[in-house]
Formats: sequence, structure tokens, C-alpha cells
Amino acid sequence: MSSTEVPDPDIVQPMRPHQDDDLKRCSMSEVERARSAAEDIDEKGERADYGKVDKEVAKYSSAVRIEISPEESTRLRKLIDKRVLVVMITTYFLQAIDKGTLSFSSIMGLPKDTGMLTPAGKVSQDFSWLTTCIYITILVVEYPQNYIIARVPVAKYLSFSIIAWGTVLACHAACKNFVGLVIVRTLLGLFESACQPAFVILSAMWYKREEQASRVTYWYMMNGAQQIVGGLLAYCFTLITDGPLKSWQWLFLAYGIISVFFGFFVLWWMPDSPMRAKCFTEEDKHLMVERVRENQTGLQNRTFKKEQVWDALTDPQTWCYAGIQFTTTLPTSGLGAFANLIISGSLGFSNLQTQLLAMVLGFYIIIVLLGSVWLVKKFNQNILTMLGFVIPSFVGTILLMTVPNNTFPQHVGLLICYYITLSFWAAQTLGLSMMSRNVGGQTKKSVVVATNFIFWSAGNAIGPQVFLSREAPKYFTAFATHLGCYALLVLILLYFRFYLTRQNKKRDQLAAAGVDEARDERLAHAFEDLTDRENPNFRYVY
Repeated sequence: MSSTEVPDPDIVQPMRPHQDDDLKRCSMSEVERARSAAEDIDEKGERADYGKVDKEVAKYSSAVRIEISPEESTRLRKLIDKRVLVVMITTYFLQAIDKGTLSFSSIMGLPKDTGMLTPAGKVSQDFSWLTTCIYITILVVEYPQNYIIARVPVAKYLSFSIIAWGTVLACHAACKNFVGLVIVRTLLGLFESACQPAFVILSAMWYKREEQASRVTYWYMMNGAQQIVGGLLAYCFTLITDGPLKSWQWLFLAYGIISVFFGFFVLWWMPDSPMRAKCFTEEDKHLMVERVRENQTGLQNRTFKKEQVWDALTDPQTWCYAGIQFTTTLPTSGLGAFANLIISGSLGFSNLQTQLLAMVLGFYIIIVLLGSVWLVKKFNQNILTMLGFVIPSFVGTILLMTVPNNTFPQHVGLLICYYITLSFWAAQTLGLSMMSRNVGGQTKKSVVVATNFIFWSAGNAIGPQVFLSREAPKYFTAFATHLGCYALLVLILLYFRFYLTRQNKKRDQLAAAGVDEARDERLAHAFEDLTDRENPNFRYVY
């Protein structure tokens, strides 16, 4: 750094200067040439410090950035999609449909068969605890889970988790009372808690920054797909009226067995990382590592760095992501767990109609998520897109609270209002993709992701509790709480955009002033496990 420049306090531990270098063409021979050339560079900070680079990453990375053609990058992305994205989408679909079984089973006789009805015949408050206990478990185990995920082969750990939660899900069919259900739901939360954090890590490991928003959206929109498929299958299971098991028991048993078989498939099919992918050639593994160099968020590093923990805890980003998840999951979990009760009880539709109407909700969720990622691609505005999709949630919730529900046209109108309240899901999804793109340093990322999902689980745990059984079927307190969440979400997003814009402007000013660390076109230090605040060359997406 030049002697006339004072480092910005928000950018800690700047790197030593280096000079620009020409971009290299991509091929195995030129990757090796880049490594050979690095040996001739003097020790003035102009080359990567391999002491800071993970050994597996160092084996497959070059000293400086190499150029990969768009055609080659597309070919590599398709290979990755086949092995990684397909697994993430299917896994999340199974997890979503597994969680959705509780909502569907709520009108298939589960509350009655397990003693969770009040003397008046309504679903008791115990039912809400079946969702809450999952997220209390996640709240407790999230930090240990993220510590483990950062230090073990992620694909193998994910496959174990899928097999375990499938086994637990099948055990739901054997439950006869509330206590048994609480036990299996708690174990379900323990094993499912690895899924989303692992996906955030995988998205950052395999995909370029501009690809991550769509990839996160693709697997997250399986929440909508499970409403479609789950609603159709639940309708079919509802038709089972005799036999050794009740319809809801067949539902849990079937989904659990399918999940177990898929877990073994993941163990065989999915690679742990680009460096360990036996299904790819050595040349492709080199290029897959180089392909994500420009992310500057690191790829893999199993060394725990306590300074990165402090960086994470003092970074406003961490708490903005946590706030986004809390204010979106609190409404989501309640609306999800009580969706069918609201549609059948509050809006006056029959049980079979309710199962089928859940499919329409699924289509709407998919449209919202695909629409949000399309707008991000077109305008490159993540936070403004998130704000736009919160507006329908305000409108739908206010109408649900104020419009009378006496006639069939009012039933239909309020059903549409209920659908549009879920527009805020776009904010939840884009928040996850921003986290994978904006946080550098593996220890810091594990802390930020863990904090994010602790708040995510807290929101999910609280969500069903605001649906008070004495207020059924209108649930005024629940919807009023949701309005408060949307208002807080807007404030968080406005501050977050201001903060990230300000950080980028500061770094641009350093680059314009001639500070080499802020304009490193060679990206020589991209794999040194620097945090985003340690790296002045890093720019945030917002």
C-alpha cells in the first residue's frame, strides 16, 4: 500500500502489493506453465502464499488466474449440475416433502389417532409443538453441525444424514401418542439440520458467484414442488380407508423408505469436492477449481481460525442474514404447519379440496422464486428484488385479517390472499444465495452459516406458536405477528443495501487511488482463505 494511503478500518489485514499479469488461456499445459512461471516470481507478495492454501486446493490450483472460455465454463457447469445440482434438488425435495407430511397428515386423522384433539374437537396446541421441537433441536445442534460439515467429506456426511432422517420418518408410522411423535420429530430435526448448511457450502464450492443465485433458487423452490406432488400424493393416500395402517401412517412409511434408498444413491453418485471427484478427469478438476477463483470466498480449508470467528461476529453482514431468515421463517413455518387447517377450517374447503388446493400454492411458490431469480439476472439487484416481493405479503395478510369470510366468492378471494402472502419467500431464498456469495474465509463462513440457521430455526420454532388454538380459524395474533415480521424485514433490507453499497464504494476508492490490493486482476490470493473483510479486492453483491 502506498505510504500516502490510510487503510480503511472496515478492511482488515490487507495483503502485500503485487503487479498485474496477463490472463492465461485454459488447458492442462497452460495450468502447469502458470505454476512454473510462479517459481520465477520474487518474494514480494506477487504470488499465492501456499502456506495459507488448503493442500488439496493447492494441488489443483495455479499460482494466478487463468482464463476459461465461456464455452468451456458452460461445459464444466453442466458436468457439475449432473453430479451436484441434481442431488441438491432431489434431496431438498425429499426434505421438504418429509416436513410437509405433518401438514397433510393433520387432516388425515393424525391428531385424532394420537390424542391431540380438544374436547371441542379442534386440534390442540400440542400439534404446534410437533413443528417447534424440530427447530429447537436445530437451534441447539447448528454450530456443531457446521463445524463438522467444514471438516468432513460433505457428500458422505449428507448421505448419512439422508439415510438417518428417512429411517426416523418411517418410524412416525409407529407412533401412538404425542410423546412418541415429539421423540421422532426431535430426531428428525437433528438429522435434517445438516441439509441446508451443506447446500450453502456446496453452492459456494462448485459454482461461480453469478450462478449461485439460480442454483440456490432451484433447490429451494422444491418447497413449492413438494406442495404440488405432496398434495397429489396426500390426496391419493387419503383414499386409503381400510387395512392394517391408517392413511397417514402409510404416508410417513412410504416417504421414509424412499428417503433411505436415495441416501445410498447420494453416497455413490455425489463427489465430496472438485479435488476428490473421481468421476471427472484430472484436467477438468483443475479447471473446476480455477473456475471458482473469481468468487474470492475460498473453496476449502479445514483449519479453524479463531480470528475469523471474531470477524464473523463483528460483521454487520452476519446479523443481516440472520435477521432476514428470522423474519421470513417465522411466518413460513406457521403458514406451512397450519396451511391445510387454514384452508379447510378458516376458508371453508373440504379435506379433499384442501389437499388439491395445496398444489396451486406450490405452483405459486415456484413462480415467485423463478420470477425473483429472473429479475436478479436481468437487473443485478438482489435486495431491491427482495423488497419488491415483500409488498404482496403485506397486502395478502391485511386482507386476510380484515375481509369477512361468509360467501363462496369471499372464500376464493381470501384463498388467493393466502397464496400471495407467501411472496416473501423470494427474500428468504435470495438471502441464502447472497450469503454464499458474500462471505469469504471457511471458518468465518461456517460461523455465519451457523448463525444464519440458528435464527432460521428460531423463527421456525416460534412460528407455529403464534397460531393460538383459541383463535382458530382466524388466527388474528398470528397474522398480526407476520405483519410485524415483514416491517422489520424491510428495515433490515434497507440497512443491508446501504451497508454493502458503502463498503464497495470504499474499496473502489482505494483501487482508484492506486492501492494494488484493491485491484488484483490476477486474483493470486483467492484461495488463501481470506475473509471478505481481509481482502480489499473483494466486492459485495447486493
